Amino acid sequence: MQQPTIADVARAAGVSVATVSRALRGLDKVHPETRERVVQAAAQLDYIASPTASGLASGRSRLIGIITPFMARWFFTGIMSAIEKTLREHQHHILLMDLERSETSMSRLSLTQGMLFKRVDGLIVINVELQDAERDLVRRLGLPVVAVGSPFEDSPCVGIDDIGSAALAAEHLLALGHRKIAYVGRDYPEAAPRKTPIDRLEGFHQAMSRAGINTPPTWVLDSDWTAGDSRASAMALLSGPDRPTAVLAASDEMALGVWGAARQLGLEVPRDLSIVGIDDHELAPVFGLTTVRQDVAAQGVAAASTLLALLGLYDPSAIPDQTFPVELVIRGSTTAPAKP
Repeated sequence: MQQPTIADVARAAGVSVATVSRALRGLDKVHPETRERVVQAAAQLDYIASPTASGLASGRSRLIGIITPFMARWFFTGIMSAIEKTLREHQHHILLMDLERSETSMSRLSLTQGMLFKRVDGLIVINVELQDAERDLVRRLGLPVVAVGSPFEDSPCVGIDDIGSAALAAEHLLALGHRKIAYVGRDYPEAAPRKTPIDRLEGFHQAMSRAGINTPPTWVLDSDWTAGDSRASAMALLSGPDRPTAVLAASDEMALGVWGAARQLGLEVPRDLSIVGIDDHELAPVFGLTTVRQDVAAQGVAAASTLLALLGLYDPSAIPDQTFPVELVIRGSTTAPAKP
C-alpha cells in the first residue's frame, strides 16, 4: 500500500499543501480549527511527516531543553513529567540536560554550546542558578527561556513563594506551642547556590524572629536534600541532652529522614518530636506527615504552556498563574509539645 502524501492530507482536510505544512510544523498564522482539521486528517491517513525535512524547512527542532540540577528526585521527576506531557500534546518533545554534580565533586556540571546549538527551540530551567558564562551562552543563542523556582533575567518564572511556605510551616509549630524548633535543609557551603534552599531557610528565620526566638546555630542543619543525608544530620541533634521538640524540614524527603532518625533513637512522633515538611510528597499521606503542599504538576503545565506561548504556539491568555498558592496540610506528625 502506497504511503499517504502531504497532498493526500491537504485534499482530505480541504486546504492547501502549504497550510498542511504550516499546521503540522506548529507554525503560526493557522487558525486553530484548521490546524485541528489537518491533524485529524493526517491521523486518519496515518501520514507521518519527515522530522528531518520538517525541521530543516521550519528552522525548528520541536525539542525543548529541560535543564535540571537533579533527575531522580521527587519534585523534579514530577514537574518534568507534567512538562513533557504538555509539550507532547503540541507535538513537541524534551531534551533532558542533567547538571547534577559528579560523585567526586560538589561542583555541578556545566551547560555548553554543544548541548544547545541547533538542537532546541527553547529552554525550561528548573531550580538552577545559571553561571555567567551559561547566561551569556543562552543570550547569544537567542533562546526563549522559562524559569522554574529560580528567576532567569527577565524571562517568565513559575513557582511558589518559598519564603512564605517555610514561614507557614514554622508558624504552625509555633501556634502549637513549640519554641525549641530546629531546621533541616540549609545547603552545604561548598554546594552550588540554589534559590529554593536559601529562601526556605529565610522563611524559617523570619517566622522565628517574629516570634522573638533565637534558634541556636547548631539547630540549623546542612543537608543535600535527601532522606538519607537528613537522617544522618538529625542523629546527632536528636541524641543530645538538649534536643528540640520540633523540626521543620525544607522538604518532605528530608522530613522523612528526620523521622527515621527519631525512630532509630526510640523517639515517638509526634509525642516526643513534631515534624513538618514542605511539598506534599506522595509518601507524606502514607506516613501521616504534616506538610505545606505545592501543586507540582500545575507548575509543570504552566512552564510548558508559557514556553509554547513564547514560541507563538499557545494562547497567552490561557496560561495559568505563574506564582502558585500553597496549603498547610495538617496530619499526625505534629502536636503540642509535651509538658515538662
